[in-house]
Amino acid sequence: MIIQNDITKLFGVRYPIVQAGMVWVSGWKLASAVSEAGCLGLIGAGSMKPELLSEHIDKCKQATEKPFGVNIPLLREDAGDLIDTVIEKGIKIVFTSAGNPGKFIDKLKRNNITVVHVVPSLKYAQKAESVGCDAVVGEGIEAGGHNGKDEITTFCLIPQLKDFLRIPVIAAGGISDGRSIAAAFALGADGVQIGTRFAATEESSAHINYKMKLLESGNEDSILILRKIAPVRVIKNRFAMELKELEDSGADKNGLLDKLGHKKERLGIFEGDIENGLIEAGQSLNSIKEILPACGVIENLLNETMNAIKNLKELCHE
Repeated sequence: MIIQNDITKLFGVRYPIVQAGMVWVSGWKLASAVSEAGCLGLIGAGSMKPELLSEHIDKCKQATEKPFGVNIPLLREDAGDLIDTVIEKGIKIVFTSAGNPGKFIDKLKRNNITVVHVVPSLKYAQKAESVGCDAVVGEGIEAGGHNGKDEITTFCLIPQLKDFLRIPVIAAGGISDGRSIAAAFALGADGVQIGTRFAATEESSAHINYKMKLLESGNEDSILILRKIAPVRVIKNRFAMELKELEDSGADKNGLLDKLGHKKERLGIFEGDIENGLIEAGQSLNSIKEILPACGVIENLLNETMNAIKNLKELCHE
């Protein structure tokens, strides 16, 4: 499959597929493998200090000469230090999330960095465009991890973004096979960002217990919790259901934060405690049936996308 569009040109990649920057999942091994296969790999800096990010960038450069980027959550207190690190290391693609990209856009642009911001709604997408972002990721509520409070689905969000934005739009949330990629293109997306499917790969840095939980779970096992703080999509387990019960009983934000504690994503995803940690995952679990190398996942995605598009053409023939 050959697709040349605004996204492939923007990133210098062969396919308009982006591997999401996920905490405790997407280190240099996953990012370099995805980039080597012709897509855009992202190092997820959300769980890294500047020194560790620097190490991952160096190793990623040693593993691939293809373009790759870094995802930086802007609500982190050391977001500025992480941005200084990517500039120092010569990274030319940065995805930002969870914050205002306008705070750092001038510094990034002065260093010739392509900036893409993750947004949950049109309002935030227009703000990202107005401050100078080169593209946006429109992330629907189906996505794993932190989500927007308006809870807009990918199916509804992407056409709206395409109608009102001039910059390219990358679809995310609930995309894990070729049929969902073809659907995203039909909605007008210029590319797709995929998270959970790449979490269940050999190169993912997540614990094997977490990967097996992804395989064992179905779409009905996904749940949205912590709406009073910031909605988070996870797989149901003991801790998630305790949080939901506390929230349903009327606990306020402080009570939920006390229960949540610290580093529950690390406990579940990286350390493999699948009952007492948070198991962040998207709402597309049924299509994840085996742990594969990233290149194998991409090959399957491309073949499935071609088949889906072929079926649509046959359906629509005159």
